[in-house]
Amino acid sequence: MRTDDLDFELPADLIAQEPAETRAQSRLLHYRRDDRSISHRRFAELDRLLRPGDVLVFNDTRVLPARFTLRKATGGLIEGLFLAEVCRGRWRVLLRGLEAYRGPLRVADAPEVVVNVVGRGEDGEYELVVPTDLPAAAVLDRWGRMPLPPYIRRRRRHDDRDEMDRQRYQTVFARLAGAVAAPTAGLHFDPQLLGRLDAAGIQRTFITLHVGAGTFRPVQSATLEQHKMHAEAYRISPEAAEALNQARRQGRRIVAVGTTSARVLESQPADEPFRAIEDRTSIFIYPPYRWKHVGAMITNFHLPRSTLIAMVAAMVGLEQQRRIYQEAINQRYRFFSYGDAMLIE
Repeated sequence: MRTDDLDFELPADLIAQEPAETRAQSRLLHYRRDDRSISHRRFAELDRLLRPGDVLVFNDTRVLPARFTLRKATGGLIEGLFLAEVCRGRWRVLLRGLEAYRGPLRVADAPEVVVNVVGRGEDGEYELVVPTDLPAAAVLDRWGRMPLPPYIRRRRRHDDRDEMDRQRYQTVFARLAGAVAAPTAGLHFDPQLLGRLDAAGIQRTFITLHVGAGTFRPVQSATLEQHKMHAEAYRISPEAAEALNQARRQGRRIVAVGTTSARVLESQPADEPFRAIEDRTSIFIYPPYRWKHVGAMITNFHLPRSTLIAMVAAMVGLEQQRRIYQEAINQRYRFFSYGDAMLIE
């Protein structure tokens, strides 16, 4: 499949720079595959759109405040993104602006902290030694910022919306820290909506996939078949496996909340029970694809030429994906991480 088939023109003013005033007041495009109908709703209506007995599968990863700024001895600034903790005090990061600099680096918001580059990889990856006995999550909580994607514009150092981003670029059910991007479909759920879903007989369970930096990266190859998919760590707990197996035994629908949940579910074998597992997945779902477990999906509107929009096309077909996105543009839906959502069933 040609990557160009997933391209589209989006007016810049439809790229959401801030979330909706309240989570569940986001708009929701409802697409039904059986009759190819499109209707326009509010996310708060979700409890009236799903079926009693449906099982919502949420990703409970917690986003780390993974962006940080370093300062060279010359005064120049280097932007950093935490990727992983190799061991206590040793981090794998992306750095932009380091280039050939070899001098000391201080944390811009904690100038008493000096970090050292001890390894250089490819594509801007480095290893840093950070003088601390604390886990990376605790250190980043002190002087990190939320890792908003570059299309959400913020001031380079401090922005009046930083605290809002800490609250709203995080799901209300986030639990296990490790993501450097949010599972954005989950951002629309608030406690009130979750309570109404409970009352409507709609069940939920949680898996964990730590969303990596490659999530929003556009496909660079000419065809999807040539693209090398990034791998991400995930976990299915014994409780989640049992909830999913029970739903399947009873013929109830599994609804993936977001592409990350869908990737975890579809990484499991089709002809075996779900089981508790910790693993990594590099599954790339694009047309044509036969879905094994996911019966419906809630997702945001995604970047052109991305692996995420390819998954939408795999669920509805390329022609319908184009139609849905054009309708969303015509109706002025808000796009990408802080934007509106769609329900595909």
